Amino acid sequence: MFISVIGCGYLGTVHAACMADLGHHVIGVDVDESKIKELSAGRPPFFEPGLPALLERAMASGRLRFTHDVAELARPGGGERTPWVHFVCVGTPQRKGEFAADTTYVDAAVSALLPHLAPGDLVVGKSTVPVGTAERLSARISDRVPGAMLAWNPEFLREGHAVTDTQRPDRIVYGIPAGPGAARKARDLLDAVYADAIAAGVPVIATDYPTSELVKSAANAFLSTKISFINAMAEVCEAAGADVTELATAIGHDERIGPKFLSAGLGFGGGCLPKDIRAFMARAGELGADQALTFLREVDAINMRRRSRMVELAREVLGGSFLGRKVAVLGAAFKPDSDDVRDSPALNVAAQIKLQGADVVVTDPAAVENARRTWPELQFASTVEEACERADAVLLLTEWQLYRDLDPHVLGTLVRGRTMLDGRNALDPAAWRAAGWTYRALGRPRV
Repeated sequence: MFISVIGCGYLGTVHAACMADLGHHVIGVDVDESKIKELSAGRPPFFEPGLPALLERAMASGRLRFTHDVAELARPGGGERTPWVHFVCVGTPQRKGEFAADTTYVDAAVSALLPHLAPGDLVVGKSTVPVGTAERLSARISDRVPGAMLAWNPEFLREGHAVTDTQRPDRIVYGIPAGPGAARKARDLLDAVYADAIAAGVPVIATDYPTSELVKSAANAFLSTKISFINAMAEVCEAAGADVTELATAIGHDERIGPKFLSAGLGFGGGCLPKDIRAFMARAGELGADQALTFLREVDAINMRRRSRMVELAREVLGGSFLGRKVAVLGAAFKPDSDDVRDSPALNVAAQIKLQGADVVVTDPAAVENARRTWPELQFASTVEEACERADAVLLLTEWQLYRDLDPHVLGTLVRGRTMLDGRNALDPAAWRAAGWTYRALGRPRV
């Protein structure tokens, strides 16, 4: 297949490399020339396990190249009748001052593609968009290039597992045109793109445009709700003297509930869940179904409240004031195995504590540079040892395996006060208390 990927951010870079690794001929397009330069040299512009080796292999095959000029989507010799599949992988950030998603980049990507489309080509949206976007873009494409088609193919990547999620997805969703002829052609092209995954038994759900758009929004709303539910239970557990980790284990054995996404702690962040549930609420309001999603406002509020509670807990263990105290923060990325600091709960907590007078030092295995650009007022350290030296309290806020494996006896020789606040319920309380630490965590009883 001849494939283009418009937008070489997190989603686009991973998708382009994986498609080339599957044997397709891929051109990645992005307007950021510095990003294209790095990618053309085989260097991913972000941290993702497994991606550097995959990118190197795909580039060496000769099937993958990157450009900043969409006009380079010229058809190879003899390929005039060969349909292209153009994946749109650009971002849809939250609009400033609103909950709604900004589809400016999606519209711009389609505008850039239009002069290069031919009848039989397929444009495939992977970006998370408000329901109704696909129908609007499909009309625009067919008006300009009769015979060209649009499909919607939502992504379900988890940062830190994006390569695996692309190569071995748990499902593939197609939103295809309504007409039987166009629907068959679009599905045939998508089946060819994903032939390996389909042969391996990955289920394919072929549906209409609005349903395919709602799948990603609904999935993120459900996951966000599950996280905020267990964090609401953490608030109740703190008030009652119960242990939320044991509560989660007990209810997680119910197969109707399951244990995944029942880890109480600091809550979710990143570039997807927060802005996607807000955009979902905004779009429901535009459709006149705002009452259906009012519960997501409380989901969002519970999530943000966890950050404030962590600051309160830190102030409490330090005697009621941060003044003159050093606080070490372990973690800057919004989740482990990523350098993404967008809406990072860890950095939000660190900044709040600094504003209240503490000397705050943040460390992270991969995200320090991104965090430094976003929060230049914070101090950063490259190692745990540097961050924790003579600290009065240590806050574990991103559950990297490196931090899970810390030796409390060794760390205890570096700090001034043996106080550990586990914002992710990632550590063994008994082991830390046995080493002489005061251990506190969200949703767990005080000892």
